[in-house]
Amino acid sequence: QVQLVESGGGLVQAGGSLRLSCAASGGTFSSYTMGWFRQAPRKERELVTRISWTGVVTVYVDAVKGRFTISRDNAKNTVYLQMNSLEPEDTAVYYCAAKRAGSLKYDYWGQGTQVTVSS
Repeated sequence: QVQLVESGGGLVQAGGSLRLSCAASGGTFSSYTMGWFRQAPRKERELVTRISWTGVVTVYVDAVKGRFTISRDNAKNTVYLQMNSLEPEDTAVYYCAAKRAGSLKYDYWGQGTQVTVSS
């Protein structure tokens, strides 16, 4: 069974930075597409960005383009989300998720990490 554990969340002032990490265990990390989702209070969970097993990056939220960067280190079975110039609107629980090759949905999820940006 694949386990995903996020870390790096916290409280930061607007304009600050955080780097989230998601460590995977129990599966073949290098073959998974990895995504970062977020869910703000009273809003639906949304896919922010993802990185394929080949390293192709897609950003789905226009508001984070140029500020958030996803990356992966297959040797460490870890995916990262570097978040710069944070805004109060980025406040949410951030989840990482893994999708197996050929899967139509994300198969494995982390427990989430809270990011709070104060104004």
